[in-house]
Amino acid sequence: MMATALDDLLDPSYLGDVTARSMDEVRSMRAECQEVETGLSLLRRLVQGRLDIVGLELARRAEGGDPGDLPDLIARLPQVLADRTHAPGVGRLPQMMTPGEMPAELSAELDGIVSAGHLADLPSVDDERLRAMADDLGAFEQRVSARRLQLFALIDALQAEITRRYKTGEATVDSLLQ
Repeated sequence: MMATALDDLLDPSYLGDVTARSMDEVRSMRAECQEVETGLSLLRRLVQGRLDIVGLELARRAEGGDPGDLPDLIARLPQVLADRTHAPGVGRLPQMMTPGEMPAELSAELDGIVSAGHLADLPSVDDERLRAMADDLGAFEQRVSARRLQLFALIDALQAEITRRYKTGEATVDSLLQ
């Protein structure tokens, strides 16, 4: 479970004077930020998956497809969902191998836009509501991505402080072994 809420981590005062903190505190803060980022990463992928599925339904309608053609939808899902598996750029290697906990308030917001259970009912949603879902999901994905970028900046700042301490001799590898 996340010890600090996402908003607390993103508060400008969170980092404070990082140079005055102990090495253990800096490492703990970095780990906490990485854990929350991992949860946001998972949430972002869920948002993208739902956006892809809503987009698939919009495309089916534009092409005049049969709303009851569930086997076709299921057959196209691997291709649609695989479109975003390789983001442009170098990216970041995961620091944790366990899925992070998604911030509850953001997970609830996603479910408020379109829950996983409602995805099967998309053929019965009117066109206007479906387009609104797509717009809302797109805007939500942008907000989650912006928060992840803020966390990356924090992680980078904390990592830079750790690196600085090793370079200046304030910290040594030997201290890790004690």
